[in-house]
Amino acid sequence: MPSILSVSAATKSYKSNFTALDHVDLEIERGEIFALLGPNGAGKTTLISLVCGTVSITSGTITVDGHDIQREFRAARSKIGLVPQEIALDIFATVWNTVSFSRGLFGRAPNPAFIEQLLRDLSLWEKRNNKVIELSGGMKRRVMIAKALSHEPDLLFLDEPTAGVDVNLRRDMWALVRKLREKGVTIILTTHYIEEAEEMADRVGVIDHGKLLLVEDKAALMRKLGKRRLTVVLHDPMTELPVALADWPLALEDDGHKLVYTFDAENEATGIPGLLRKLDELHIDYRDLDTARSSLEDIFVGLVENGA
Repeated sequence: MPSILSVSAATKSYKSNFTALDHVDLEIERGEIFALLGPNGAGKTTLISLVCGTVSITSGTITVDGHDIQREFRAARSKIGLVPQEIALDIFATVWNTVSFSRGLFGRAPNPAFIEQLLRDLSLWEKRNNKVIELSGGMKRRVMIAKALSHEPDLLFLDEPTAGVDVNLRRDMWALVRKLREKGVTIILTTHYIEEAEEMADRVGVIDHGKLLLVEDKAALMRKLGKRRLTVVLHDPMTELPVALADWPLALEDDGHKLVYTFDAENEATGIPGLLRKLDELHIDYRDLDTARSSLEDIFVGLVENGA
């Protein structure tokens, strides 16, 4: 099945010689949830802006559902819903009129039943006759999401959608995302809440300094790059590591109360049995053992720091 979004060698440069996006290649499959991660200024919003046509591309090609974003802008843009970081609404319009008007802008026939269900899904139904100016910040964010979904797009961009919003909206937001995916909508999200990407995404992309460092299935990425940590809670704190433990990559934490061993969980020879035997030989007593797997956030930070 053809990708719903195809990005080939997409580059965005400015006259100041600053390159915001550098030859990015990306294929997004239909119906997947794709998380695009990167630090501030990495190029996430620039890539979204190129796909949505709000920023002109310097070189390369982008197609949405087979439509070239430059040659067939209207057809391509009609497939896309966008929830930007900034709230941009007519503050004197009602919620109902705002969402209905946005649907009409994309040439979709009126569908009051669809708009009603959308507002109910976003807990906006009781506010449908309120003017935007009367709404809280969280409610305005809900209206932005409703606007983006009003024309029933096949591809939805969520650019930091839950940044600075309340827990209830975040919960409703992800429930809606799951429901949309079940209907076949493809979702691309950027987020600073990496635990959300870890929970929701099928695949993950990491971008930094305008370059796409990595794109991989989330589970495979965590298997390949995720590490495990064995934490040994010592009975007596250490001031330095004994020379006899030099065969293991160890670190002292918590003012010497914890001995931490990081190892590859995929390797059958983890080295743990030998480490524990050596601790016994050295008469190093410990009160507890704990293991934990690296999170997606740990992997992300490592990739950015090391430039993949």
